[in-house]
Formats: sequence, structure tokens, C-alpha cells
Amino acid sequence: MAAELSNKQVILKDYVSGFPKESDLPFTTGSKQLNVPQGSTGVFVKNLFLSCDPYMRGRMSPKRPGAYSDSFIPGSPITGYGVARVLDSGHPDFKKGDLVWGLTGWEEYSLITATQGLFKVHDTDVPLSYYTGILGMPGMTAYAGFYEVCSPKKGEYVFVSAASGAVGQLVGQFAKLSGCYVVGSAGSNEKVDLLKNKFGFDEAFNYKEEQDLDAALKRYFPEGIDIYFENVGGKMLDAVLLNMRLHGRIAVCGMISQYNLGQPEGIHNLAHLILKRIRMEGFLVIDYYHLYQKYLEMVLPQIKAGEIVYVEDIVEGLENGPAALIGLFTGRNVGKQVVVVARE
Repeated sequence: MAAELSNKQVILKDYVSGFPKESDLPFTTGSKQLNVPQGSTGVFVKNLFLSCDPYMRGRMSPKRPGAYSDSFIPGSPITGYGVARVLDSGHPDFKKGDLVWGLTGWEEYSLITATQGLFKVHDTDVPLSYYTGILGMPGMTAYAGFYEVCSPKKGEYVFVSAASGAVGQLVGQFAKLSGCYVVGSAGSNEKVDLLKNKFGFDEAFNYKEEQDLDAALKRYFPEGIDIYFENVGGKMLDAVLLNMRLHGRIAVCGMISQYNLGQPEGIHNLAHLILKRIRMEGFLVIDYYHLYQKYLEMVLPQIKAGEIVYVEDIVEGLENGPAALIGLFTGRNVGKQVVVVARE
């Protein structure tokens, strides 16, 4: 019989309605077989860094019509993006000692059978945690949404909501490198300062201090918005529609303001899509992973040259993972939220 190890885990207690609580994600200890079962093409890994991402909220609910990812299974470890070290492999493309990033369990050790979603880490001259963010799914999301969906042109006016998060901070910097004028919104003055003084946004504002979002956008975009990178939804999207320019583009990445509502807010200004000939397109990063190598060739030199900076909010210990994940939905994090399971 194969040896087993003690395996700390974060599980979903039961499906969640409304705002999730830490008690919905209990921390427990299970066990894990120490190697890959005979005949399997999976990989057995030790998890190092885990990524907290807003889309994970949807997976805490029962199966949703049209959902692109499976719901978590109550009583089992939740899953998400992470960085891990291969301890045993039944797959010819991965060997013991390889560093990988992709979907894994919120636990110390995982058996990953869906290896088609794993990427090998080749460049270790940057922090490994970056593969949960700028060099992982959020980075590819920013790249695909901005460059592939929005097709930016030099001199255009760009607005990014939730701009200090894992994706937004990169979109703003990509826009500046493309010669655009960029404004971001965030939920605290600390984050606004970060946007302007760390990430180089031209302007930024605290949406919680604005009584009238339409007026705020007109203040920062008197000539209107060419590109809106949508992370929020609801009232923000409604106000943006009023301020888009002719032939503007909206990349719909996420709608974090709506994820915990029983009934999503209605959007009242959709007629502007017609009047201004606006293209509004939702996208999923999984449709763009074939561009990952192209993205690395662009972004790694920019990171190493200091042209792009990346801020992480790092929490030590898997036991602190539930609080970190729930904190996304109150804006508690500053930058990309990462959970450290182990550092080697």
C-alpha cells in the first residue's frame, strides 16, 4: 500500500448564498497518497502559492446556467490557481522537481489529473509568487482583455475599474506603455495613491467618495472614454455607458459588485451601445492561453527593466487562506492577493 501524508486543506462546508463567510471554508486536515497512482498521467505536487480570485465566489454556489467552471464540491478541498513543485509524475511532460502553475487544490499536497491546464515555470529570476498573478492567469487576463479585445491606439482615453487589483493594475500600466491616458477607480484613498504614484495612472479616484459616478467620470474624461476595462458592473457600468465615445470598446472581465447579490442590479443605459456604436465584449482568459508564450516574451523584459511593477498582498499560511479569499469581496486586499502554503 502506498504511503500517505498528513494534508492540511481548506474545504467548502456547503453551498453559499449571499455574502460568503470564513466559516463556509473550514480549515481541516486530511491525508494524501504520497505518489501518482500506477497508470495515471497525473502529477503529484506540493503547493507553494495559491491565488485568491473573484471568480471563485461563483464556484461556491450550486451549478449555474452557462457557467464556465464547475462548482466546488461540499466537503472537498476548493480549487484555484497556484504554483507548485512536482513530487511525482506519470506524465511525460513533467518530471520530479519541475515548478508548475495552474489549477490545483487548496491544500498542502494535490494530485492534479487535468494536466492540460498546467504550465511549466522556466524563468525563476522573478518571484515565484508572480505566477499566481502577473505571470499567471491574471496577467494573461489583462493582456488578452486589453490588447486582443480592446485593440488600443496611442492617445486613447482608458478607464479601469477595480484598478488596484490583480488585473486592473496591469491593464493601467499596459495602457500607459501604449501611449494612452489612463484613469482608475478603487475603493480607498490608499489604493488611489498606489494607482497614481506606483502604477503611473494619470488620475484615479475613490468611487466610495463619489455621490454621482456620472459626474465623476465627466470630471476625469471631459472628452469621453475610448476603452473601458470592466471589473465591477452595476452602477459603475451604467455611468460608463453615458460617457463612452463613438466606437468605444468595453472589455467585460468581471463584475465583482454583483457576485454576492441575490438579484443583480439592472443596467439602464444600454441604448448607448447603439447610439455610440460601442463594442462591448465579454471574454474568458482560457480562450487566450495559446498566446501565453507571446505574452511572456513581452512582459518578462518589462518586469526586469522596471517598466512594469506588480504589488502583491501576501498572507502566510494555508489556515489564513479563507480570510484572504473572503476579503476580496470587501476590498480588504491591496494588490494581488496571494496565500503562501510553503516556500520550498
